Amino acid sequence: MNSADARALNTLLSTPKKIAIVPHKNPDGDAIGAGLALYHYLVMKGHNPVVISPNDYPEFLKWMPGTEAVMNFEKQEEEATAFLKTAAVVFTIDFNDLSRVGKMQEILQELQAPFVMIDHHQSPADYARIRYSDPTMSSTCEMIFHTVEALGGKDEITPQIADCLYAGILTDTGSFKYASTSSLTHRVAAFLIEKGARNSEIHRLIFDTNTPGRLHLLGCALNNMVILPEYSTAYITLSQDELDRHQFKKGDTEGFVNYGLTLAGIRLAVIFIENKDEGIIKISLRSEGDFSVNEFARAYFNGGGHTNAAGGKSEQSMEDTVAYFRSLLPKHQKELNK
Repeated sequence: MNSADARALNTLLSTPKKIAIVPHKNPDGDAIGAGLALYHYLVMKGHNPVVISPNDYPEFLKWMPGTEAVMNFEKQEEEATAFLKTAAVVFTIDFNDLSRVGKMQEILQELQAPFVMIDHHQSPADYARIRYSDPTMSSTCEMIFHTVEALGGKDEITPQIADCLYAGILTDTGSFKYASTSSLTHRVAAFLIEKGARNSEIHRLIFDTNTPGRLHLLGCALNNMVILPEYSTAYITLSQDELDRHQFKKGDTEGFVNYGLTLAGIRLAVIFIENKDEGIIKISLRSEGDFSVNEFARAYFNGGGHTNAAGGKSEQSMEDTVAYFRSLLPKHQKELNK
C-alpha cells in the first residue's frame, strides 16, 4: 500500500464506524482469511465490522477465529442487506470486480458508502475510493498484513489475526510453492508464526483433513483425466451425477486441478465441474511458465485471475464446453509447447 492510500485509509478509519467486509462468491482460504483478519483488527480498533460472504464456504476453513460471526448472504439476505445499506465503509476483499459477488452485486452497486478494494488479481475495475491492487502479491492475506503495517498496527497483530493471515497465504501459495511466493512472503509468514500463527496445525486442518467421499471423488476425477501431450495439456471432468454419487460438499474439489501439472510435460491443467443448480460448468485453470490462463479464461470463458491460476464458466453442456475447449488448443499449441 502506498503512502497516499495509507493516509487516506487512516483518515477513513479515524473514528469508529460500521464497516462491511465482503469477500468474493465461493470464498476460498485467502478470501475468508483476509476478511476475518481484517475483522479482528477493526474490532480491536473500536469499529463495528461484519464479514458478509455472498454464500457459504468449505467446512475445512470454519476453524478460523471469528468464523461464527460471518454472515451468509444467501441465508441471511434481509439482515445482510440492512447492514450493507447502513455501513459507513465497504471493504471488498480478494476480488476486483463487483460481478464476483453474485446476487450481492446489485446491492453493492447502489451503495453510497466509500469502497476500499484490497486484491491481487489482474485488471481491477474502477469502483473503489481506495484501491490497493497488486497482482505481484502472493495473496490478499499478505496484502492485509501490509495494510495493517501501513496503518501502524503490525506489532498489534494477535494470534487470531496471525492464524487467519497465515491460512490465506498458505492456501493461495499452494504451501509456498507457487511462483508468486517471494522472499517477502516468507518473511511475512515467519513474522506471523512469531505472533502466534499455528503453522503446523493450520496445514493439517486445511490439507490433511479428508472424508471418504472426497477421496473417492478424487479417484473419480483422476480416472476421468484426459491427457493431450500434443498440447502439453491435461483436463478433468466431473459431472453433477458424479458429484452427487460421492456426497460432494463445498470445497471437496479444492486442489484437484493441480494434479494435471504433476505430470511431466504438462503446462496447462483444467478441471470442468458441472453445477446444475446454477446451470453452468465451473472451470478452473492452472499453468506453468508464461502461459497466461488469466488471458485464456478472459478471452474464452468469461473469467480471469492470475497468470498461472484462473477460473471461468460456461453455460453450455459439459460435452459442448469440453469440445469448445479442445477446439481452442490448436490456436495456442506453439505457446503451450514452448
